[in-house]
Amino acid sequence: METISGIEIFPIIALLIFFLFFVGLIWWVYGYQKSTINELSRLPLEDNGENEGETNINSQL
Repeated sequence: METISGIEIFPIIALLIFFLFFVGLIWWVYGYQKSTINELSRLPLEDNGENEGETNINSQL
């Protein structure tokens, strides 16, 4: 690697990209409002009639 000029910058750039990505991800997660998180967490449990054509395994037991 000593013969390739300018190669030492690529690990620094890669580290910077990954660091900025994870900092941005943490900022995005902590920026979510608690009400939105609660609403999204209840979505799989809601039965609003959209799945009328599908059979429910629990109702057959």
